Amino acid sequence: MQTFNYEALQVKNGVTKKVEDSLVIEAALQININSEPYTVVMRTPDEDAELIRGLLYAEDIYKSIEPLKLEVVEASENGFCIINATIPKDKLGKGYLNKRTLLSVSSCGICGKQKLEDIQLNGSKLDNNTSFSTLNLKELFNAMKKQQIVFDKTGGSHAAAIFDSDKNLIALYEDIGRHNAVDKAVGSLLMKRELDKASILLASGRVSYEIISKAFIAKIPVIAAVSACSSLAVDFAKEFGIQLIGFSRKNDAMVYANPNSNI
Repeated sequence: MQTFNYEALQVKNGVTKKVEDSLVIEAALQININSEPYTVVMRTPDEDAELIRGLLYAEDIYKSIEPLKLEVVEASENGFCIINATIPKDKLGKGYLNKRTLLSVSSCGICGKQKLEDIQLNGSKLDNNTSFSTLNLKELFNAMKKQQIVFDKTGGSHAAAIFDSDKNLIALYEDIGRHNAVDKAVGSLLMKRELDKASILLASGRVSYEIISKAFIAKIPVIAAVSACSSLAVDFAKEFGIQLIGFSRKNDAMVYANPNSNI
């Protein structure tokens, strides 16, 4: 099970219709080592044994050629899972002594946390009063593209752009990582004490749970992405009151969560 079907509003050539769209599943996997929580990674379900084996090898936690004993402690239908790896103490590598290792290499703020409950966010659903139409997408993405200097030179960077409610560009940053670009954009507005002006976030790549959570914490009610959205991103966007738009190409788009009357 690696995809879910979600209902969405497809906007194409100015015509809107309801469709079913397949999204890649994003769900948390909690890895325990000898019955103690070690880390949480966000992944697409299935092949968990291979994922754990490769991850523990790369992190110098289990390098033995002997089979790794894995046991599913808990599993849910939505893909969230807890798996315990039993490793004899004499087989534990040096990486186990440094539990910050995963935090330092992960591009995801979720990955590296020790327990599933650590990823929960608290707060009231956003009051989304932003009047936003997919007809604005082409103009906003053009404004972002004009300032993607690093991407123009390299083709290898992501961008995050934040606009106010009047569609004025108030922050744009690039980075090798999607989440880093969002952090930079939000951080710049915090430093200028202008985060309360943030209304629309454009992302140059796909949207996962992590970007939804960053927008929720920053109280940004609209996210539009060039690429796909994960299943968990859609689930949490609905819960947090965020209007989530994916596959934004010119004036075409897929609206996955909280469409407004101007869509």
